[in-house]
Amino acid sequence: MRRLLFVVLLCAAVLLFASVEDSIVQVGRTLEKNGINEVRYAVWGTGDPNSVLRVLGIVEAARRINDIWAKNNINVKVIIRETRYELDFTQMYQEFLSKQPLGTAGDFLVNSYVYIAPLAEEGYLLDLTPYLEKHKELLDDFFASHIEVAKYKGRIYGLPQDTEARPFYIRKDIAAKVGLDLHGLDQKVLKGEFTWFDVYEWAKKTVQLGASQWGLIHRRGSAHPDLMQFILAFGSKLYDPADGKLVFDKEAIYKWLTIEWVFAREKLLPSDMMAWDWAKQVHPAIVDGKTLFDIGGTWYWTEWQTKDYYTDPKTGQMRGLKPEEVEQWFYYTLFPAGEPGKKPVTLSQPFMWMVSSKAGAQNPKYSALKSTYDELAFLIVAKASDPEINAIHSIISAHLPVGKASAALLANKEWLDKLYNLQIDLDPSVKEKIAGIVKATVNPINAKFLSDVSYMLDHTNFPPIHPMYAKLAAIFAEVVDYVLRGQMDPAKAIDYAIGKINADLDLKASVKIINEIPKDWRFAGK
Repeated sequence: MRRLLFVVLLCAAVLLFASVEDSIVQVGRTLEKNGINEVRYAVWGTGDPNSVLRVLGIVEAARRINDIWAKNNINVKVIIRETRYELDFTQMYQEFLSKQPLGTAGDFLVNSYVYIAPLAEEGYLLDLTPYLEKHKELLDDFFASHIEVAKYKGRIYGLPQDTEARPFYIRKDIAAKVGLDLHGLDQKVLKGEFTWFDVYEWAKKTVQLGASQWGLIHRRGSAHPDLMQFILAFGSKLYDPADGKLVFDKEAIYKWLTIEWVFAREKLLPSDMMAWDWAKQVHPAIVDGKTLFDIGGTWYWTEWQTKDYYTDPKTGQMRGLKPEEVEQWFYYTLFPAGEPGKKPVTLSQPFMWMVSSKAGAQNPKYSALKSTYDELAFLIVAKASDPEINAIHSIISAHLPVGKASAALLANKEWLDKLYNLQIDLDPSVKEKIAGIVKATVNPINAKFLSDVSYMLDHTNFPPIHPMYAKLAAIFAEVVDYVLRGQMDPAKAIDYAIGKINADLDLKASVKIINEIPKDWRFAGK
C-alpha cells in the first residue's frame, strides 16, 4: 500500500511540473528570440550549516531548467553567478534591505517568512501571485498553512522552503543521574502536567547534585523566535488579527523574564547566555553534557552529527556525534506550559524562497525583458521546490518537509538508500558540496526523528507577519540580556521595553499593550 502511495505521489509530482516545464520552454524561446543566450542570477541564503540546499537548491533548479532547454534545442543557459550562504539571518535581511534599492542584492533571498511583510511593504519582493494563479497545481502539494504565512495583504510573496518545530531537548544520561523519569514524559508535557515549574525544580536539583554544570541552555542573540515561546506558553499571543496590532502582554512577558531572572541568579543558566557563540559555546555545552535542558530546534539533531562540537573523552579530539549517540543521549518533547493550567507549545518559522522585484536586473535588455526575467526567476524557485530537492534538504538538515510528495520520499527506504550512495540525479557541484553531510545524516534514525516530531506541528504557532515585528523582537532580546545579567529586574525591564516602544512612533502605533504585572504571582518562591 505504501509503495502504491509512493508511486501515485511520484506520478503526481511528474504531472505537477508538466505545465511548469511548458512555461520554462516558452520563456527560453522568448529569451533566445531576443538574442539572450545566458542569464545570470545570484542567490543569498541563510541558516544553520546543514541547510546549504537553501542556496544549492537554486543551483540545482538552474541545472534542471538548462536540461529542459537543451532537450528542446533552446540555446540559453541559466548561470548562478553567486551563492552566498551565512549563519546570521537577521544580518542577511538587513543587507538585502539596504542593497535591494541599489540593485546589488541577491536576485533570490532564502530567509524567514517574517521578513516578507517589511520587504513586500517596501516593494522589494516580486509578487508571485499571478504566476501561482497560472500554475495552480503547484500549490496543491504544499501544506496550506505554509502558503498562508507566505501572504502579505492577500498576495503571495514566497514559496515554502522548509519548516520546523522547536523541541525541548533533555539529556537522557543526566536525567537518569538525578532520577528524572522520562518514560511518558512527552505525554505529561502534552497534557500540561509537566510545566516550567517542574523544569526549574529538576534544573536546580541537577546543578546542586553536580550532575551537570547548567540546568538550561538556550539560544544566544535575538529573542526571536525561540524565546517567544514563553509568551505563548503562558497563554498569551504575539499578534491580534482583530486590529492588526502586535501584542505586548505585560503579564506573560513578566513571567517569562522572571524565569530568565531566577535561572540566571541561581546559576542554572549562564548570565551571559545572550552573548554565547553558536559553534564555540552553545552547541559544545549541549553535546558535551553540560546541561540537562536545552531550548532548540529540529535542525540541531543533524547539525550535531555534522559539526565538530563534541569533545571525545577517549581521544580528546572534537568530532560530530553519530546518529546512534544522538538517539541515545537526547529526549525531546514540546516546549512545556509556562505554569499549571496552561498548554505546551512549539513555534515554526518557515523559510521561504523569495524573489527580488529587481531579479535579473544585471542581465542584457533588462528593461525590455523584465517580465520574462521575472517569470524565469519564479520558474527557478518552482523547480527548486521539486519534491526530491525538498526531501534531501529535510533529511540532511532535520527540517520538516513542506510538501506531501517530499514527505512521502522520506518514508521510502529505497530512496533513502539511493540518496546515501548519492545515486541521485543532481548537479555534480551540488553533489560534491553535500556529500559529507549526506554520509553523516542519511540514516533511518534521523528519518524516524523527523517522523516522531511531526506531531508538534499540530501545536505550532507562527510569529506575526507584521512589518514592525522585527523591531519588537529586538527590544525583547535587549531586555532578556539585561535581566540575565542582573542589570534590570523583570519589572524594570518591562518599563524599559515600554519606554523603547513609545519612543518609536511607528512602533508605538503598531503595538497594543495589555494586562498588568501580576502582584501575587510567584515562581520558585520568588
